[in-house]
Amino acid sequence: MGAAAGKQKTEKQVSAIGRLLKQWRMTRRMSQLDLALEADISPRHLSFIETGRAEPSREMVLVLCEALEIPLRERNAMLLAAGYAPLYRETDIDAPEMAHIRDVIDFMLESYNPYGAVALDAHWNVLKANRAYEKMAAAFFPGLAGGGDEPPNLLYQLFSEDGMRPFIANWDEVAYYMVQRMHREAVHAQAGDPTVTFLEELLAGDDVPRRWHLFDVSAQQSLLIPVHLKIGDLNARLFSVITTLGTPQDITLQELRIEAFMPADEATKEVMAALMEA
Repeated sequence: MGAAAGKQKTEKQVSAIGRLLKQWRMTRRMSQLDLALEADISPRHLSFIETGRAEPSREMVLVLCEALEIPLRERNAMLLAAGYAPLYRETDIDAPEMAHIRDVIDFMLESYNPYGAVALDAHWNVLKANRAYEKMAAAFFPGLAGGGDEPPNLLYQLFSEDGMRPFIANWDEVAYYMVQRMHREAVHAQAGDPTVTFLEELLAGDDVPRRWHLFDVSAQQSLLIPVHLKIGDLNARLFSVITTLGTPQDITLQELRIEAFMPADEATKEVMAALMEA
């Protein structure tokens, strides 16, 4: 039995890996020759995999995933499509074995004080926040509801009339930039992804600007939009800095990011310092 018993593929499974592989190759804007060179295989062999004439080994699937820089969650989907068991685990951030990681996250968040920072999962849920962010939120976003069993979602808060939106003076700029970030993330997401669903709901609105519907690659490459927060006479201009955890082999850790909100001018530095002392 051996390998044949451990890996029983149907034509449907083989075509599934071929379709996924081609989809990712097109997403990365790579020709078959480009990908073959990057993966160090022959273009003919790659063509055979995409068309279902050849069955990739488990190792070949991983090599192609690496060459295409596919996220770990989608690498598991590629392995399943090829008839193999998933390789990468997804550990709950609150699991005992993640205690050290939680300590690292806490250290990173606290190191950003007196500037706000949050730890986000792949769907923009706020897992943790530092003291400066809590102070900033209390000062600038009085409409945000506290409590609840579910972690707050930064996207929902940002676009909600009951959240951050009324207090962002340059709303049109910030909203467009955030829509473009969602478009970029949607390229890598699977069907039913919460961020994709949220983007679709936004774009279904009657008053949505036409340019929101298009993915503007240049916007992600060239724009750094400061967020101008304003409530009464209190003003702050911030830009975000995103930190990820290297190259982890756990889905949860790969998708986790620290987003810090740094002052864009001297006046904002003074405002943030004053908030921390209040």
